[in-house]
Amino acid sequence: MNRLKLTAALTLATLAVPAFAAKDLTVVAFGGANKEAQVAAYYQPFEKATGTKITAADYNGEMAKIKAMVEAGRPTWDVVEVESPELLRGCEEGLFEKINWAKVGNKADFVKPAVSECGVGIFVWSTALAYNADKLKAAPASWKDFWDLKKFPGKRGLRKGAKYTLEFALLADGVPPDQVYKTLATKAGVDRAFKKLDQIKSSIQWWEAGAQPPQFLASGDVVMSSAYNGRIDAAQKEGKNLKVVWNGSVYDVDSWAVPKGSPKLKEAMDFINFASKPENQKVYSSRIAYGPTNVKAVKMIDPKVAANLPTAPANLKGALALDVGFWVEHGEELEERFNAWASR
Repeated sequence: MNRLKLTAALTLATLAVPAFAAKDLTVVAFGGANKEAQVAAYYQPFEKATGTKITAADYNGEMAKIKAMVEAGRPTWDVVEVESPELLRGCEEGLFEKINWAKVGNKADFVKPAVSECGVGIFVWSTALAYNADKLKAAPASWKDFWDLKKFPGKRGLRKGAKYTLEFALLADGVPPDQVYKTLATKAGVDRAFKKLDQIKSSIQWWEAGAQPPQFLASGDVVMSSAYNGRIDAAQKEGKNLKVVWNGSVYDVDSWAVPKGSPKLKEAMDFINFASKPENQKVYSSRIAYGPTNVKAVKMIDPKVAANLPTAPANLKGALALDVGFWVEHGEELEERFNAWASR
């Protein structure tokens, strides 16, 4: 091969690499039953429809990983599932790309919390009280029961963090749902929440990954636990007699976000558009008990399935919407205090 032909061949090979690389999209989510539902509803159908290969990865919401990628200018994650406070904070810090809604969908088709500057809502979910009906003679009805060590002796499971844990402590102490964040915004309210946690600290078994609460409950390691409702639903489908207490649950929206500087921005937006279609969200909510964010999907879901979603009117009664703004403003200081308290 002469030098001219060799140069031309190398040039063509170099040009071909980006085009091939663009056909591989890394999507990062919270794993477990949630990921399995996403694979069936979004990843596999998207691959079939577009030819783009989805590389699925798991994480536990560590924003430090995303920040490090963005600051290094080499994000290797293309689409990430993010909780609402982290989405808003990350957007303010410039960690996520702005959403081009003209490329994603009609804002009017989504529930209000699903529409934001840097994210597109995937599903509505709840953190609720859960228990194993085979292990308890009487069913707990509220967070007040969760704190009752005499009536319900044994270990309790709580997510290792201030978010949700402080809300539950105040609910257990008699604060009405609509007054929780007003109370928690005061020093006296925060002190009250930690004082309440002191009452059961020696009986708490902390969890960090969503798969842990149903495992703890099934094994009898804990008698009750806070848990993501979808993980309990998945355990129920496996034959485990776990129950959800919707009263006092905290509901929120997880969203798709794209790390700033992603070299595959177009492909990422194409994926988010695909995953936001009502027919695909219907498949997702039929696989795991999280509510759709596209309102057009609601009418497509079997009524029996819809009754077990956080978005069911009966399940929203006595529930509390996560105050995203509160956690963006106070989250850092409260997490620092929580970590110090938990380590003592």
